[in-house]
Amino acid sequence: MFISLHDLEIHAVRFGVDIPPGEVDYDSKIKQASVMHAEGTAQLLNRSLGEIRVQGKLNVTVETACDRCLEGTKFPIENDFDLVYVPAEEASAGGEEEIDQGGIEVGYYEGNGIALNDILREVVLLALPMRLVCDESCKGICPVCGGNRNQRECGCQMYAADDRWSKLKALRAELDPRH
Repeated sequence: MFISLHDLEIHAVRFGVDIPPGEVDYDSKIKQASVMHAEGTAQLLNRSLGEIRVQGKLNVTVETACDRCLEGTKFPIENDFDLVYVPAEEASAGGEEEIDQGGIEVGYYEGNGIALNDILREVVLLALPMRLVCDESCKGICPVCGGNRNQRECGCQMYAADDRWSKLKALRAELDPRH
């Protein structure tokens, strides 16, 4: 769905969309695992400046590999959003200070409107946690054998080799042979 400035000059645009998996391209790691349902409104805040405010909520489930064990895991996302978009020309004119309001995120658009799928993609990516883990207690992959430590204990011994202190240990052995 495309939200055009022409439509917004006439009236606020209400949207209610169901986007099937595969229609929004997130990145190579993240895949949409369920239909994304989003509803809300888009309105023109200032006709002369072309500021567009998009408010709404969405829910979707995405699937990705766990950052620790690399097993596939799902993340349900239910998020309310309140975004303001200004023309990209305003960014270079220094209009950023005027728009910054508490709780509202500001973005930029080019042309005569905004693609709703791009807005929803951004909302989903920003709602994901920094560390995508299947469970907080995930043990991850063994750095020695590469086995998933959640499935079985491998028994590998990890030795922390810290070579930074080796010169001091050698010096200590030279100075005091008892150690």
